[in-house]
Amino acid sequence: MRSRVAGVRRRDRRGRGLRGPLTPPRAPVSRTRAERFEDLVADEVRRLGRRWGRELARVDFVVEDVPDVDPASDGPVPLGLTEADADGGDVRIVVYRRPVEARADGDRETGRLVRDLLVEEVADLLGLSPESVDPSYDSPDD
Repeated sequence: MRSRVAGVRRRDRRGRGLRGPLTPPRAPVSRTRAERFEDLVADEVRRLGRRWGRELARVDFVVEDVPDVDPASDGPVPLGLTEADADGGDVRIVVYRRPVEARADGDRETGRLVRDLLVEEVADLLGLSPESVDPSYDSPDD
């Protein structure tokens, strides 16, 4: 007779071994929410790069989970940030995943928010209006 520890259940009850994943690792359904968000940002960067490739050549686009914010601060949490090197070289545009996802109601609105955020950051960087960077800026339809 086998001894059982109270409250512990075996995952392999019938001796068939652990089951494998239900979907292949490359299937879209098996990607994490963070990976899907990074893909969304990369797609928008590619789309902007088709028109502004030369101007954005020295810009590094980064996705981070949350910004460093002072807990005592009662202002709004930033969705993105543009950082320039002290020597005036490379520029980093950071998109904060968790605040963007918290502000959006669904996948479609998350995509629109990422698009508008990146267009605003690029427009600010280039000294242009967002509408001149991307004519679809702030439009409700994709």
